[in-house]
Amino acid sequence: MRLPFTKMQGCGNDYIYIDCFQETVGDPEALSRKLSDRHFSVGGDGVVLICPSERADAKMRMFNADGSEGRMCGNAIRCVGKYVYDHGYCKKEIITVDTKSGIKTLAMTVRDGKAVAARVDMGRASFTPADIPVLCDADCLIDSPVEVLGKPWRVTCVSTGTPHCVCFVDDPASFPLEQVGPAFERHPMFPDRVNAEFAKVLDERTIEMRVWERGSGETLACGTGACATAAAAIACGYCKMDTDIELRLRGGTLTIRVTPETVYMTGPAEVAFEGFVEV
Repeated sequence: MRLPFTKMQGCGNDYIYIDCFQETVGDPEALSRKLSDRHFSVGGDGVVLICPSERADAKMRMFNADGSEGRMCGNAIRCVGKYVYDHGYCKKEIITVDTKSGIKTLAMTVRDGKAVAARVDMGRASFTPADIPVLCDADCLIDSPVEVLGKPWRVTCVSTGTPHCVCFVDDPASFPLEQVGPAFERHPMFPDRVNAEFAKVLDERTIEMRVWERGSGETLACGTGACATAAAAIACGYCKMDTDIELRLRGGTLTIRVTPETVYMTGPAEVAFEGFVEV
């Protein structure tokens, strides 16, 4: 079977997008494992299916590089918005996308007839353990002590559509993410595994961070992780509510605004290339 695909990225968080308005994918888990290999296939952080929806303008299903299905991806959903706009499935500057974390609303930035960026209403950040989920006796974990790899850490756990555990560290650039990230991801306190962020607050409006994504390893950016890190910084008193905060990731910068009602994420969406693959 010759399957067409579009490779897209948001701040370097790259996925292989399949147009399921036109194509049928029978085993997306296996497809993601096959196509995500950066040495023997297309290469990416996973596969995203762009599907019709009965309750929104489009539906997004995203699969990590290991084949596991994710609930939400902030960088991927901007690319989904760009795809459905550019391909005429929804020629509106306000687009709704159905995800496993609910319907998200995107305000598209359009230039010369093409969508180039989007502001996504990500929904409210939750620190409730059952929402994340995280196994603990406390009402929330905000700047709380946790032992990982035999060492004490201060963590803030939050859901922004996917589970996140945020740690503030001295230097994300030199942080041993390849050793520490997997231990956080599979810590027994996270029954569904977790995405782990290691961040440094540079000032009230600027945060530098790296992310270890469950099922994919380190990625150049993570939209839900940037939202979680901004929400954690506010909860810990480092930043202010209802203020634009720049989250500097390895692949680029996302602008996050946390309000009492929701979290807004703004960032680019770009096509890398298009092609066909035999599956």
